[in-house]
Amino acid sequence: MQFLIDLQNPDSELVRTLNNLYDGVYVVDPHRTILFWNKAAETMTGYSSEEVLGKSCKDDILNHIDENGILMCRSVCPILKAISCGCNSSAKVYPKTKQGTRFPVETHVSTVKNENDEVVAAIEVFRDITHQEDYCIMQEKFNGLIRKYVSTATFSDIQSRIAGNTKTGQTRILDLSVLYLDVVNFTGFAEKSSPEATVRMLNDLFGICDVITRECLGDIDKFIGDAIMAVFTDANDAVRSAIKILNTGIPGLNKIRAENNESSISIRIGINSGLVVQGDVGTIDRKDLTVIGDTVNTAARIEKSSLPNKLMISEATLARLNPEQFKLFSFHHDVELKGKSERIKLFIHQG
Repeated sequence: MQFLIDLQNPDSELVRTLNNLYDGVYVVDPHRTILFWNKAAETMTGYSSEEVLGKSCKDDILNHIDENGILMCRSVCPILKAISCGCNSSAKVYPKTKQGTRFPVETHVSTVKNENDEVVAAIEVFRDITHQEDYCIMQEKFNGLIRKYVSTATFSDIQSRIAGNTKTGQTRILDLSVLYLDVVNFTGFAEKSSPEATVRMLNDLFGICDVITRECLGDIDKFIGDAIMAVFTDANDAVRSAIKILNTGIPGLNKIRAENNESSISIRIGINSGLVVQGDVGTIDRKDLTVIGDTVNTAARIEKSSLPNKLMISEATLARLNPEQFKLFSFHHDVELKGKSERIKLFIHQG
């Protein structure tokens, strides 16, 4: 085909046009071997054309993950989906740069067919949407601050008026970071302590976590026995909250407990990010506005796999961190979680 011939000629009008685009563009054959890689793709990913031509994503290039941290290059990625159906596809994904960081992109894939209606190539066009993501996060943070100064009913009414929708109790799908925290060996602590001492310890711990969570623009969704589940719009805020709890909150609490001849406590923290369902859950007489879904369940399981007084996060959370936060984590181990087809990579905070 003339298209494929022009693609191999650096002086062709096609190549010159593609190299002048703001968006990243790459072309693959039906086996997902990279045939072309434009200048914008080089700039965004750090990979030069010479480094990627003749290879594919599964050769440790880009390694796209989706919003829930699932590796796409070895399953049904947007390109494979388009090639399989001979149609277009699009998705929001997080590719990995040559430097090892991830960034959000909006990707669109279309196919090229020959005269026999056979797919001979696929073209992926991707755009860095970091700034749009930052704007959305800033808007959510602003909303979080406003909530502190007006009632929930007033805030909901304002939102409803702006949206032109007066309905309440609607279910929404949100991209959030979920933090789980619990007390190490709580059962043993409760067995050795009076009920009053147990409740006092939990109230002290929960009070500290509540203050720090709010300072970091998060919200405690619920208290579950000796555990806390908190949600954050920004994964960076979730990590900041966890680090502050571990480095400041718990040492301060244990110092006070030592002064009162009480035993110290340790905690575990795990964070996961992804899509959750937010809605009213309960009965006709009593409901809770809460979040549910696989992202929430995985966060709880990561916390159970964490080490005492250490923070562990999933790759889905790591992908959402800014460079300063990203470099504070290193791979620790992977774990097989119930209900998951793939093992989950866990990263530990090096603090």
